Amino acid sequence: MLLARQLLAFRPTRLDWIFAIKTYVAGILALYIAFSLDLAYPIWAIGTVFIIANPYSGMASSKSLYRVLGTLIGAIVSIAVTPFLINTPWLFTFFLAAWVGVCLYISMLDRTSRSYVFMLAGYTVVIISYNIIYLADTVSIFDMAIGRFLEITLGVVCSAVISTCFFPLHIGPAVETRVSQAIQDTKLLFDQILLGEQLQKEKQHYDYTQLLGNITRDTSEIHVMAVHLSYEKSALQGMTKPLQEMLHQLTLLVANLVAISERMKQLDQIDMTYRADLTQMHVHIAEFLHDDHGIQEHQLNDLPKQFEPDFNLLMDSARPEQRLALQSLKMDIRHFIQNVRAVKLIWQRIQNGDDSLPKSITPLTTPYPSLHRDHGVAVRGGISAFLVILIATSFWILSGWKSGFMMAVMAAISACILTAMDNPVPALKLFIRATIYAAVIVFIYAYGIFPHVSSFWELAVVLAPFIIFCLLLFPHPPLAGLGLPLIMGMIMGLNLHNTYALDQVAFFDSAIGTVIGPIISVYIIQMVRSMSPDMTVQRILSLHYKAVRNALYLPYGVDFKRHLRSMLDRIGVLNSKLVQSENLKQEMNLALIETSAVVDLTRLQELAEQLSGLNPLVSSIGNLQQLLDEYFRAKEMQQPQLDILAQVLKQIQRLQEATGQLKNIDIAQRLNISLNNIRSSLCHQSTVYSAE
Repeated sequence: MLLARQLLAFRPTRLDWIFAIKTYVAGILALYIAFSLDLAYPIWAIGTVFIIANPYSGMASSKSLYRVLGTLIGAIVSIAVTPFLINTPWLFTFFLAAWVGVCLYISMLDRTSRSYVFMLAGYTVVIISYNIIYLADTVSIFDMAIGRFLEITLGVVCSAVISTCFFPLHIGPAVETRVSQAIQDTKLLFDQILLGEQLQKEKQHYDYTQLLGNITRDTSEIHVMAVHLSYEKSALQGMTKPLQEMLHQLTLLVANLVAISERMKQLDQIDMTYRADLTQMHVHIAEFLHDDHGIQEHQLNDLPKQFEPDFNLLMDSARPEQRLALQSLKMDIRHFIQNVRAVKLIWQRIQNGDDSLPKSITPLTTPYPSLHRDHGVAVRGGISAFLVILIATSFWILSGWKSGFMMAVMAAISACILTAMDNPVPALKLFIRATIYAAVIVFIYAYGIFPHVSSFWELAVVLAPFIIFCLLLFPHPPLAGLGLPLIMGMIMGLNLHNTYALDQVAFFDSAIGTVIGPIISVYIIQMVRSMSPDMTVQRILSLHYKAVRNALYLPYGVDFKRHLRSMLDRIGVLNSKLVQSENLKQEMNLALIETSAVVDLTRLQELAEQLSGLNPLVSSIGNLQQLLDEYFRAKEMQQPQLDILAQVLKQIQRLQEATGQLKNIDIAQRLNISLNNIRSSLCHQSTVYSAE
């Protein structure tokens, strides 16, 4: 009923119509050329156009390239392996299941569009190999593999030509809009955090951690979108690397903002009279940040002229027990200003067509993106695909059902295409329903319409209404899961050839196989791979706590910044999950706060190295690091933490009391700031100790 209501409420826009008609024209062109070249399976040429279809030309082009590469790898593996294993069906089945499982595992670790290569390389081997077995008496292995590659390449070329030459819609402007909005959101949140008391008087409430979490989610999504910029002719073409580097720097602003918010919460709990002077300081900082003049590289570390006088005034008017938190606040605001200017300079260069980075900014980009990767989910996805192919192919072998190859092929495809979702089962059930609907449509076309079709232009006309309707659904996420399986089910079921004849028995056999295959996938994925959002969040939180522990032993530098970037990306993934548990929602918010304080863990190590090896503070800092390791290990393993937390707090108190004996005032102050931040943001205790 929900799907019916969504279809009835659906109103395609002008851009939807342009996309649908362009894609249909590309598909029909691919089909026409495939007929003209007398390719063995023209359905793969037209089907490829619909599989890679995307409103944005850059995304369609990149997906096209990766599909060709994945198909080429799959074809090569098929040619290399099939002759040796075709006469040992059980060993062949085990190899194919293992191959797809490993490819899917690798695919799920890469959250960029490159993952498409590995997924295609996996199930393309199954498609080609099983078609070879089905047609072993009429087609050679080499001809089948080359034919499949040519058909898919034809579909890719037709799609690329039509999408880039006629009314192209570039992803560049969309990326530019989202980046500008993310930058604006960080500045807006800075204003809101510093003017919190004023906004409360105006009865405006903001959930800072949620808003900041949304920014991390958006930057993670933009990072993936940026990959496609190299495949289109927008203003941002070729700017993927500098844009992704700018996003790395932008995520550091999130840590700054959370830290600022946490320090102000501490200050507010003691006394709020300091906010009168803070408001004036905010005016000076806002004017400095909102200056539209270009930034030169030598100006990156500039601060507002009134920055030091404003903070001196703030310190003079604050209560003694607030001064430590104010010193920390000063450091966080200074880093925020400098990071904003770094982001602004990189973005300024990108918009001017300059892909170089400022020399003073250390690149955080790695050959393989330092983003969140969930090996546990990837392993479960690979195992589920392995079992699906093993079971479906075993049923085909044992039953002797000739058309059972279609069941095995559809089982392999459905085990892969949606497994990146937390719970692919609902989408797979929709896939099965759409496949059944498509079988009905195929029956109507085959026995009601095609007997009256005698030329290609007539074929193009009769296919247009249904295919264009399905394509209109593609740009709309709630309906896209219906549109693609409807089209592909219809195209595969019709099995168009130059000399067309439909075998009724083969038709019904194939239709049954295309339904049973995904059903097998649903049951296996339900048992092995499927997870609720709550379960997924709990697993990601465990990875977060492990990352906090790792930060204890990282020196401050490029490696630490990359580690922090991956932690913030993980927060972005967390905030894309819709959980029901209030406790988990609270832990998700706290995870962002904890991430903002991991820099203080590296400072502990740095300060310990600056102290004499004989200083008793060094061993005390080591004891605190060990206790923090045990505390977050307990959180990672979901074990009781209260006793360990009490020990951590006592050790922090001992260290803060011992800092008064240090002769080096600078080290004592920095150590006090870090201990205060660890207590507040990592242990979530609000007590503030005076620096005096």
